[in-house]
Amino acid sequence: MAESGGRSAGIRTFAISGLLGGIAGALAQILEGTAAVAGGIVLTGGFATYAAVIAAFSRDENQAEKTFSATTAIAGMLTFALGAYAMLGDVRIAAAAAVAATALLATREALHNWVATITWPELRSGLVLLAMTFVALPIVPRDPIGPYGGVNPHQVWIIAIVLACVSFGGYVTVKHLGPRRGVLLAAAAGGLVSSTAVTVANARRAAAGEGSPHLLSAGVAVATAVSLLRVVALAAALQPSLLLPIGPALVAAAGTAAALAVFSAFRQGADAPKQETMEFRNPFSFWTVISFAVLLGVVILLGRVVGQTFGPVGAIAGALVVGFADVDSATVSMASLTPAFLTRDVAAYAILAAAASNTVSKAAMGAAICRNRFAVEIGGMAVACCLVGGVVLALTKMLLPG
Repeated sequence: MAESGGRSAGIRTFAISGLLGGIAGALAQILEGTAAVAGGIVLTGGFATYAAVIAAFSRDENQAEKTFSATTAIAGMLTFALGAYAMLGDVRIAAAAAVAATALLATREALHNWVATITWPELRSGLVLLAMTFVALPIVPRDPIGPYGGVNPHQVWIIAIVLACVSFGGYVTVKHLGPRRGVLLAAAAGGLVSSTAVTVANARRAAAGEGSPHLLSAGVAVATAVSLLRVVALAAALQPSLLLPIGPALVAAAGTAAALAVFSAFRQGADAPKQETMEFRNPFSFWTVISFAVLLGVVILLGRVVGQTFGPVGAIAGALVVGFADVDSATVSMASLTPAFLTRDVAAYAILAAAASNTVSKAAMGAAICRNRFAVEIGGMAVACCLVGGVVLALTKMLLPG
């Protein structure tokens, strides 16, 4: 038994609180058949009485320990309410809520330490990202806008969210895992959705001097490798006949990007101690994200205009233009048009053109945003990937039956 004011509630108290709530819920359930008002009075009165008791004991505990916290009282009320809900509602929901509440209470110190390290730019960026995802995204139109099939604002906004997530994810992983692992892991995760977004984010970091250009270019190479392999997976899932003509070239290009990523990541040289410190001053810039989304929409619309105006040759040219911003949309559209409207070879060349365009676009974006070693290295990576992919494509065409 604890001394007076030493502890208001422990494991036994919380367990009994849940049981008490369950009994109150059971009584309310029994009385509901004969007198619904009586059941409500029993449940409400039981909760009010319990809340008054646990609040009084929590106050004494705060006075004894000279603290100011309502956690114990609220946790007790929640336990009582969950016990009642388990009888009156869905016991699975009650159990899940109880586990979640227990986890929050058990990680109190870790949560407090984490909150203490959050800065205002981090909190602001997190709130903006949540608003973009859960407030703006549901109301953004899903129907295409504009001529030639238009541009889907919903899809473009999702890419903008991805860019923000990549930037924020890179910030968090670098902060907690260190520069090398943080940049590469964030790039690999971002490459699963948009390697272009990774390129823009890392180029902005390099231009601001927020880390080693070698390491940031390695992140772009990792994202490029993941993106190329993602194209292979998409084509194989949507139109397996495309796998043979495009697979070897794209896998070879992805391997080249991965090898260059390893080389760049460990190429620190004599300036390693100076470059190892990577300070991200801002998780992401909202207006940078918005301007990039607008640019994506314009490029995608331009690609569709070219593709629908000039036929099969236009399909390749359109994929080349669209790939500058989004290789996935070109891959999906070409695969969906095969074999009804496009031959396998035309669709394969269009997808490869989009992949090459997307790879080269990284060099263009790097040069436009950041004119230092970062731009040089991703430019070299893009050229190497295209050369290796082109050689393997030529060999595939020589060896491919028919």
